[in-house]
This record gives sequence, C-alpha cells and structure tokens, in this order.
Amino acid sequence: MKDFCIYLLLVNLLAFFTSAYDKFCSKRRGMRRVPEKHLFLLAVLGGSVGLYLSFLLFRHKTRHRKFMVGVPLIFLAEVSAAFIIGYLLRR
Repeated sequence: MKDFCIYLLLVNLLAFFTSAYDKFCSKRRGMRRVPEKHLFLLAVLGGSVGLYLSFLLFRHKTRHRKFMVGVPLIFLAEVSAAFIIGYLLRR
C-alpha cells in the first residue's frame, strides 16, 4: 500500500508539472507543446488530481470541455474502481 501511495504522489506531481510546462510553452511561440493525449494518459495512470489542480491554478485548458469534464470523470472512475476492487477483495 505504501508503494502505491508513493506511485500516486509521483504520477500526480509529474502530471502537475507537465501541465505547468505545457502552459509555459503555450505562452512562448515556437516551443513544442505537450500533446493532449499525453495529458490524458497521465490522468488515466492516476495523475488526474494533479492535472486538474494545475488546470485550475494556471488557468490552463479551462476552456476545453474535454479536459474540464474528462479529467474529473477519469478520477471518479478510478475511485469507483478502487472501491469495487477493495470491496471484492474483502469478501
């Protein structure tokens, strides 16, 4: 369980800083941006909280409905799956 918590912390930090980097690149012309599919991949891998917090903090991707709805839905799906798996393992 400890390893899983460390993993979640690291992937959320990675998602947060990747989004911050993408925001930085969006302000500079000619810098290569982070592909949207990579941001969603980080969310699916468990970084949805860090990603969403960075969107709110940096006001990044807030006009994109697929991010402002999709990332919280990914989070809810992950939490739901964790509860279901936990329930099934306790039976």
